[in-house]
Amino acid sequence: MIRIGHGYDVHAFTEGEHLRLGGVDIPFSQAFKAHSDGDVLIHALCDALLGSLALGDIGLFYPDTDARHQGRNSLEFLHDVMSKVRSLGYELNNADITVIAQAPKLRPFIDIMRETLATCMQVAVTQVSVKATTTEGLGPMGRGEGVAVHAVVIVAEASL
Repeated sequence: MIRIGHGYDVHAFTEGEHLRLGGVDIPFSQAFKAHSDGDVLIHALCDALLGSLALGDIGLFYPDTDARHQGRNSLEFLHDVMSKVRSLGYELNNADITVIAQAPKLRPFIDIMRETLATCMQVAVTQVSVKATTTEGLGPMGRGEGVAVHAVVIVAEASL
């Protein structure tokens, strides 16, 4: 059996010196306004994985009202979510992730994001796609107010 999940997240910018995106610190003149590290890419990916198995969303497991998650590295969330996926007898087939941001330019960081995510999820880098696009100046992302991410995953029952 295969299952498909979709995740979406968005975070606004605030004052800062870098963004953490896909587990990678990217030099930038702003940071994400968030309770954890604000890694919007990993948050969307976690939502897609959880959604693929009808488990809810990231806020259910890691609420922003819980002080234990203040400033927490989102790679820890992803590792835990993958453990939940595997405990139900599923493995990631592939993940396709689209980052929507006017800035910063992400192409120089995409390969390391893919490697970081694949390592965390214990899958091949060929199973993880990360793409970036702009909105051509339209809407909140186009005005440089933040970053949005869509993630789609396919999980399949693990072979015995």
